[in-house]
Amino acid sequence: MPRDHSPDERLLELFAAHPVVDLPTIRTALGGVSSMTAFRHLKRVGYRCSYNHKGRYYARHELARYDRFGLWSVGDVHFSVDGNLRKTVRRLVEQAHAGATHQELQARLCVRVHNTLLDLCRHGEVEREQLQQLYVYFAIDARVRALQRERRHELLRHAQRATLESQVTDQLVIEVLLVLLRHRGADRAEVGRHLRGHSPPVSIEQVAVVFARYHLDELGEKGGATIC
Repeated sequence: MPRDHSPDERLLELFAAHPVVDLPTIRTALGGVSSMTAFRHLKRVGYRCSYNHKGRYYARHELARYDRFGLWSVGDVHFSVDGNLRKTVRRLVEQAHAGATHQELQARLCVRVHNTLLDLCRHGEVEREQLQQLYVYFAIDARVRALQRERRHELLRHAQRATLESQVTDQLVIEVLLVLLRHRGADRAEVGRHLRGHSPPVSIEQVAVVFARYHLDELGEKGGATIC
């Protein structure tokens, strides 16, 4: 006669057939056992509960399943190597190259994490700073935080430059060149003053982009420039 499978073996067979299951299904597969008994067997085989759906779903804990962020999903059910959302958010903030914003973490985890971040801040487990109207969360370790902050500032500078570049239209370039034709050798500040009142408004930063893009600083001293 074939031997009866042990509860742990039945649980492994259940996970092999259905990678994600809820607790009633687990209890039924184990012969209608209590929740306490079911959790005892789950602990022996190794498991994680979902960090969304209020932890309703269970899966076997296998490291090979997780991506490089320690996350794994089946449909809209999400799991973490850490086991719960709070630990996961803290780890992701600590490991983030340039810290992390709420929007970045939400996109990564596919769930809202605003309350989790506030709780971590209240308990001193992550740091929050406002940089250019943006709240960024950093590791609590001072050395790691300093590196993250430096990288975030660099990202913000790149984003600012990209935004300025996108604002410099062909028409704006023409307006700057026309000013230089009328006022030979004018520097950036002078060009900005001549364009004051322009619609749409022209900032000195946009003028600087035009100067840098076309090497206008190399045209020479005032009075000696020639634009062809």
